[in-house]
Amino acid sequence: MTTTPARDAVLTTAALALGDDALVLSHRLGEWAGHAPVLEEEVALANIALDLLGQARVLLSLAGDEDELAFLREERAFRNLQLVEQPNGDFAHTIARQLYFSTYQHLLHTELAAGDGPLAPLAGKAVKEVAYHQDHAEQWTLRLGDGTATGHTRMQRAVDALWRYTGEMFQPVEGLGIDWPALETAWLERITQVLNRATLTVPDGPRTGAWTAGAGRQGLHTEPFGRMLAEMQHLHRSHPGATW
Repeated sequence: MTTTPARDAVLTTAALALGDDALVLSHRLGEWAGHAPVLEEEVALANIALDLLGQARVLLSLAGDEDELAFLREERAFRNLQLVEQPNGDFAHTIARQLYFSTYQHLLHTELAAGDGPLAPLAGKAVKEVAYHQDHAEQWTLRLGDGTATGHTRMQRAVDALWRYTGEMFQPVEGLGIDWPALETAWLERITQVLNRATLTVPDGPRTGAWTAGAGRQGLHTEPFGRMLAEMQHLHRSHPGATW
């Protein structure tokens, strides 16, 4: 069947949204290189970052030239969730961000893999990777939340601080035939279970509405994203056309 321009545009929209999520979070996790609490965790975070980078490369290649899309677009052209661009903060903040996103990503890719759309093959592979990402985040949430008083306090502070960014994950993305309310319900149930097991309190702040975040899909990003993007794109922009 011939792919129409309209269908191409829809696929591009979906591929950019998911690809930018993976690319930006991959870079954020890569920032832990040389700074993680222990060597084993540095390796684990690097492996997760590489998984996400691999996903990003496939997705961005569906929308155009992957290098140009990653390194030559301006900030307003990126369509990633505001959640994934948030700074690493302390280790608890990184874990809370990963818990929220990997739980969402696992549910999303499971749904996509079960369909017959153009993203199904990628989703089928990614869901296996993301299952590890999700388990890693859950185990650290339990370890910190139900551990020392300091770990509990920091983990609670992290899940509270990032809660306002989670509603954006369930704003519909054109080209993805997903039951978004059902996905959100499943996500809330899973997150609630993990936080309860970790003796943490589920945040009671709003996740949607005027006082929450949620315009990354429209190209509006938080202040830290500009600095991160400048760092990520610096080498490519400094040596245009260079090959390795």
